[in-house]
Amino acid sequence: KLSIYLLLLKVLNRFYKRKEMQKLAADSGLDARLFHQAFISFRKYILEMTSLPADLHIILNDICCGAGHIDDIYPYFMRHAKHIFPMLDCMDDLRKISDLRVPANWYPEARAIQRKVIFHAGPTNSGKTYHAIQRYLAAKSGVYCGPLKLLAHEIFEKSNDAGVPCDLVTGEERTFVDPEGRAAGHVACTIEMCSVTTPYEVAVIDEIQMIRDPSRGWAWTRALLGLCAEEIHVCGEPAAIDFIKELMFTTGEEVEVHNYQRLTPFSILDHAVESLDNLRPGDCIVCFSKNDIYSISRQIEARGQECAVIYGSLPPGTKLSQAKKFNDPDDPCKILVATDAIGMGLNLSIKRIIFNSLVKPNVNEKGEKQMETISTSQALQIAGRAGRFSSKFKEGEVTTMHRDDLPVLKEILSHSVDPIEIVNALVLSPPSQDIFVSLSQVDGLYFVCNIDDFKFLADMIQHIPLNLRSRYVFCTAPINKKQPFVCTSFLKFARQFSRDEPLTFDWVCRHISWPLAPPKNIKDLVHLEAVHDVLDLYLWLSYRFMDMFPDTASIREIQRELDDIIQQGVRNITRLIRASDTTVTDLLQAQSNRHGQTGRGTGSTHFLTGSRGQRGQRASGQMMDSSLASRLVRDGLLTPDLLQQLQREWSKDQKQDNSSQRALDLEHQSNNKGKRKKKKK
Repeated sequence: KLSIYLLLLKVLNRFYKRKEMQKLAADSGLDARLFHQAFISFRKYILEMTSLPADLHIILNDICCGAGHIDDIYPYFMRHAKHIFPMLDCMDDLRKISDLRVPANWYPEARAIQRKVIFHAGPTNSGKTYHAIQRYLAAKSGVYCGPLKLLAHEIFEKSNDAGVPCDLVTGEERTFVDPEGRAAGHVACTIEMCSVTTPYEVAVIDEIQMIRDPSRGWAWTRALLGLCAEEIHVCGEPAAIDFIKELMFTTGEEVEVHNYQRLTPFSILDHAVESLDNLRPGDCIVCFSKNDIYSISRQIEARGQECAVIYGSLPPGTKLSQAKKFNDPDDPCKILVATDAIGMGLNLSIKRIIFNSLVKPNVNEKGEKQMETISTSQALQIAGRAGRFSSKFKEGEVTTMHRDDLPVLKEILSHSVDPIEIVNALVLSPPSQDIFVSLSQVDGLYFVCNIDDFKFLADMIQHIPLNLRSRYVFCTAPINKKQPFVCTSFLKFARQFSRDEPLTFDWVCRHISWPLAPPKNIKDLVHLEAVHDVLDLYLWLSYRFMDMFPDTASIREIQRELDDIIQQGVRNITRLIRASDTTVTDLLQAQSNRHGQTGRGTGSTHFLTGSRGQRGQRASGQMMDSSLASRLVRDGLLTPDLLQQLQREWSKDQKQDNSSQRALDLEHQSNNKGKRKKKKK
């Protein structure tokens, strides 16, 4: 039996390695990954089945006896592959629906009218969007499509303030100005939510350069090709002009270009700031991590200055509140610490942009996190926030915090923005299967979008019984997969939904432990931000499954309350950091006591300060790789700067403790000597 088993294994492995078989399988729809999966299943089937079908048994017997060819296995292999991958039986149909070579034809309503396309091109703070919005407000009907909820809210408010009734549509919100819910002639929306079947006189597509974004660019593609508007006003970087012209050539539409220059100048300073002592009113320090924001904001307030804080994961209301605080000339807060979230969507009165760093974490094609120098486009988008036309500062300045970064920044800003490349510059809406991606045919102007987030959610809920439509909608939900609480909530939502049990207000309150207390430390603040994201997810799903997510009004009410709580936390962020430091110090103290035998030798000191010798470095390095301190840094409870400060303070405390202990020991020895002398007397 063993010899037969080994012989069969050898035959099957020879079949697997045959290039001809792999090519035949590829022609039938099995790419390398699917071919491997099918072979593993086929081999297991043959080796573990007690009785095989007669025809397969005869073929294998002939091959083992030298009377048959190894390629004779192929039809039986494909029969098994079609059993585990049923879509192989309809490959011709799949190829037809995977033909994405002429996406302009997907929008017959738009192709039925002759649209006029106007490109408003210019840098940040050039008035390009302003001119497009003026035409939008003057039209009988219009749609504004923006990349952020904040921008959609801004146009919504601006339109209604100008006496032009305008509705608001985002993934999580629908606001109708008409009391009876009738649609207004104008609508401001996030770009994913725009309608490609409703006719408009004017459409505005903002930040068109985002059409090349691997994850969201499909929405700009859809809007540009599909909006049914007599005039399409496109706003963005000049680098996109040639590409948009090329794209519109495929629809038979010409592009009229209006170029704009920056309304207020900004200059690159010849000196770096170098110290937080050199900050001035109107300064904005740009960081690319929340940990740096926590560290710098604490150091600024330790110098007796107030600062506002803005980063991406804050709710829109909190961002606006912090922006208002910074812009208010009567408020003592004159410094802003922010991430590149300020690059769009907020009007800020900034005199000087200070880059704390020029490297930003990015995720490469393999899903690995790596640090990359910011691009010219990113640097200009951020630097352009300085000296905005509508602010009190009529000229902007740009520099760096560190002296070594300044020549690098000058080099980055000296280059012109690379034009968007024609090949692989657009993305299409998310497909639902890997097989779709492998079969997709696109022409030189397009590429299929990144579906990693889609697949992540699909894997998370694959074991939950949902019908195909519901499963697809859940997989397109916009969630932050980096937040464990958000992912857990998404899973619970899907489970409750699959049981056909409505997700009521009371159910959600139990899940998030509402009411929530104000944050006591940074970890609490991060959790509150995650809860806000969970409520956003509920509202997003409520517009897709109204009967299963029925309590939108109550959820929106507690979300507003939560926004106020988060605003309170951000206003007191320095106190939260101090509270976090106290918690960390207590934890580090406990950790060091566990590592040190007596609590005062080199064991506890190595944990925090290391030593100059190799032995100390190894001990410190090994500790930091898996220690509590490294986890606290990773979770945002502790920044590297704060850790160094704690190391210094702990080292100082240890020396004081050791000195005090030695003094106590000497006193104890002295007392013992005195007692012995008395006894002798």
